Amino acid sequence: MNQEEFAAVCHRHALKVTPQRSEIFRQMQACRDHLSAEALYRRVRCVFPRISFDTVHRTLQTFAAVGLARVVEGTGLPRRFDVNTRRHHHFWCRHCNRLIDIPHDGLKVGRIPAVLEGRHHVASARLVLEGVCEDCLASGSKSPNPGLDGGLEL
Repeated sequence: MNQEEFAAVCHRHALKVTPQRSEIFRQMQACRDHLSAEALYRRVRCVFPRISFDTVHRTLQTFAAVGLARVVEGTGLPRRFDVNTRRHHHFWCRHCNRLIDIPHDGLKVGRIPAVLEGRHHVASARLVLEGVCEDCLASGSKSPNPGLDGGLEL
């Protein structure tokens, strides 16, 4: 998404396009990683030394609420944010904590569990697969949870 599209989304949701908001979004776009609020705060402070962590954190929450970012949860780590808002899943490396995008069409999620069918409305589902990434495997790293390495059937 470019800056014009960013501004259009902000205007559509009655958000001012401030230099701080623009920089936070620019840093997210430039990194193309799944940054925590703390990591993004460190990057943005290089441009705006007086910006507060709270401002960055609230801005990320706002971006998630209006569709400019997604919250990635389920890794047990600090909440991370993803600028890729297209429908997709994630693979989390337990060794290096890297999050890798998995295209939605590349992974079929099974049926809604019977305990939910007919009783609840499921609006969306996100899947976080856990394991060890190829880089860590190549370096000889083992999973910190060896009891969970027996494979997974989806």
